[in-house]
Amino acid sequence: MRPVKIERYPTAAPGSVMITQGQTRVLCTASLDELPKWMKAPSEPKPGSGSAEPARGWVTAEYAMLPGSTPQRKKRGTDSRGTEIQRLIGRSLRAAVDLTKIPNLSIACDCDVLVADGGTRAAAITGSYVALADCLAFAAKKGLVTADALAGRGPIAAISVGIIDGKPTLDLDYPLDSRAEADLNVVMDARGRFIEVQGTAEKAAFSRKELDALLDLAAGGIRKLIAAQRRVLAESR
Repeated sequence: MRPVKIERYPTAAPGSVMITQGQTRVLCTASLDELPKWMKAPSEPKPGSGSAEPARGWVTAEYAMLPGSTPQRKKRGTDSRGTEIQRLIGRSLRAAVDLTKIPNLSIACDCDVLVADGGTRAAAITGSYVALADCLAFAAKKGLVTADALAGRGPIAAISVGIIDGKPTLDLDYPLDSRAEADLNVVMDARGRFIEVQGTAEKAAFSRKELDALLDLAAGGIRKLIAAQRRVLAESR
């Protein structure tokens, strides 16, 4: 795995970290946001049910590659790739949170890629979890939440794996990713459970044995990433 560094980075957001993975650098912030209108109040009881659904909060994400993140200038604005990635980030982060423990609270996680050298979506998920945890700690100090919404669920992290020259390879940088025969993005929690697996045969179909090898490789990498997350979260803000 490429060298990984997760560090808190000063911004105005209550949760803010910079994650560096090899040459890839992503700024991840988590901010308190307005709750979507469709979630602002508990649902009305269904006829005959006798009770309303519990109030919930929400976690969402936005992802962008900044103009200087690639050798050829990346134009501003969301494209289909960015939309797909930010949906992945949002789904992954919501899997780490008990939304019923943050009632009527919304957190927006913004992932801005400063340098793109492969694995940006995975790095964004790993870094955003730390920013999200810091934002929830801030909300608890403000009395906005009273329970640990991450207990029993987080941490979560993500990493890329692929088949390069017939061999399973961990944490692909851009040169490796561009010539991968197959590649996966894997999101897992601290208990070794899968949250999402995205996989594609880029140049040739791969076998179940190769898939198992890639998943095992990803699991080992994610354990190291979660250890790095925990070290940062153990430090005082």
